[in-house]
Amino acid sequence: MRATEHFVNTHDPKTLTVRQVMENDVYTVSPDTKGIAIAETMTDQNFGAVPVVEKDFTLVGLVSEFDLLRVMEEGKDLRHITAEEIMTRNVVTVTEEMLVTDLTRLLQERHLIRAPVVSGRTLVGIASRRDVVFGYLKATAKYWWPGKGGSG
Repeated sequence: MRATEHFVNTHDPKTLTVRQVMENDVYTVSPDTKGIAIAETMTDQNFGAVPVVEKDFTLVGLVSEFDLLRVMEEGKDLRHITAEEIMTRNVVTVTEEMLVTDLTRLLQERHLIRAPVVSGRTLVGIASRRDVVFGYLKATAKYWWPGKGGSG
């Protein structure tokens, strides 16, 4: 759930923070999750990536569609490899306090679709380009009718 979903008045989009636009209910996998389970979940749930976390939610990596395509092209069997073997380890992260304008710049400069949100090394959410657009719409709308678009 995004905090912007609860906006009832317009806000200056330049003051929005990542905390307000991020999804805090994030599907995660552990380092020992099999690649096939990750691929099935990403396909079924329409996810482009899933964070890889330890039991205490310490972020250790991210498995994206690109990572899955890479290992499939290498001829590896997703039934026999784990998230730890597939994942990108050096993940670009953001904090809840970061301004959305800075998040937008980071996403564009690094050609990212999403970035995990961390507090220290602990995963607390994920923020995507779509979340930024949704936050902007909610922040600038005078009225909001879910499913009907923006202001009216």
